[in-house]
Amino acid sequence: MGHKPQGSQWKSLDTDLHRISQVELATAYVSRPMVGMGLALIFMMIAGAIAAMIFGLAPSGFVVIAATVFGAYMAVNIGANDVANNMGPAVGAKALTMGGAIVIAAICESAGALLAGGDVVSTISKGIIDPATIADTDVFVWAMMAALVSAALWVNLATWVGAPVSTTHAVVGGVMGAGIAAAGLSAVNWNSMGLIAASWVISPVLGGAIAAAFLAFIKARILYQEDKVAAARTWVPVLVAIMAAVFAAYLALKGLKKVIDINTTSALVIGVVSGLVVYAISAPLVRRASVGMENRNKSVKALFGLPLVFSAALLSFAHGANDVANAVGPLAAIVHATQYGASGVEVSIPTWVMVIGAFGISFGLFLFGPRLIRMVGSQITKLNPMRAYCVALSAAITVIVASWLGLPVSSTHIAVGGVFGVGFYREWHMERRLRQPSERGIVKRIAPEERRRRKLVRRSHFMTIVAAWVITVPAAATMSAVVFYALNALAG
Repeated sequence: MGHKPQGSQWKSLDTDLHRISQVELATAYVSRPMVGMGLALIFMMIAGAIAAMIFGLAPSGFVVIAATVFGAYMAVNIGANDVANNMGPAVGAKALTMGGAIVIAAICESAGALLAGGDVVSTISKGIIDPATIADTDVFVWAMMAALVSAALWVNLATWVGAPVSTTHAVVGGVMGAGIAAAGLSAVNWNSMGLIAASWVISPVLGGAIAAAFLAFIKARILYQEDKVAAARTWVPVLVAIMAAVFAAYLALKGLKKVIDINTTSALVIGVVSGLVVYAISAPLVRRASVGMENRNKSVKALFGLPLVFSAALLSFAHGANDVANAVGPLAAIVHATQYGASGVEVSIPTWVMVIGAFGISFGLFLFGPRLIRMVGSQITKLNPMRAYCVALSAAITVIVASWLGLPVSSTHIAVGGVFGVGFYREWHMERRLRQPSERGIVKRIAPEERRRRKLVRRSHFMTIVAAWVITVPAAATMSAVVFYALNALAG
């Protein structure tokens, strides 16, 4: 007869097995980032292989292959950092799950890049450098390569720190730094740079102000009414129609340039017509959805969930159309210069380059996006569907206003500015309500520590993000100059 283990022996066996499973869990957790990095490297190698098949292995082909690998790396970083701004509010408001957000963003970003992505990009991104100052093709190619490498490294570093930065500004800084290193300060178009610097301040402030204004309107017209459901039936279709009008105008201006030429007036007409159509559709739907709804804030907020999902999808489409050029603009310039030998003012982006940009953004989003999506969606300030809707709407309105004024704005700054705007407005509103006397005429006194605890915007995140924004252009420019000198020395 075999010897049976005693109870204490079973216990120690269980403990050992538990320890082993804990080690396995810990190993899986630690190795997860390595899997992401491995897959990103495989994608970059595939991109390089595609370039090798197209250009062969001649010396000029090697330059294009290297540029393609760095273009793919930049696209992955844009997916990891930039896309969070469009999806963060919807995830933070629990209108979308993280998985749902990533799938919608990947589809819409890729569709935007491939269907409406800018087919013509200025070689020297956004007219920052005068091409005449860099006549030598080799010097021009190294300058663009330095811009691409430095912008990608900077965005990667910012993602690692947890700061949503503007990839547009990283590319701008990279091109400026390489241009100064290649041809001196006179190569830079300082008027362009002045406009870009102005947009750093204007876009987040405008985004925040518009988001706060819409939140104030919703509170006054719906949440503070006696019959909240009746107020929601009146105003939610109007707000959804405004959103549809703004997005239709935004997409017409930003997304459809490749298909048809649209001026601002035509875009606004398209917006107004779309708004009226959506109002006609949404009014009966909201009425039906609100039947039997309780007369409280939580019920009313649920009505903003579906519009918020649509707004996140449309923002992603527009972002793909607009920002894929950041990843592939310098790469397209290098391809063009290698093929035709001149740094022409305008360069068509080849389809294969656009495909690498679109897939890279989706890859970056799948592998590294969730961290910054959480940061924007829930760690700066608490969002619900109503507040997140205000952020999405303000992002689209601000971009249209900025396009009309001719300011090169960053969608990142606007969206994050909108989140801050909503949070700071709620802080101010809470303070104001606390100062108002109660029915007995007593004003509540609150200790300074308690006031600090009640702050609705996390100051540490606010300072990190603002600091990252301020140093993006100088940091990318400095890195780009260093990379340019290194490449020139190696080539020499």
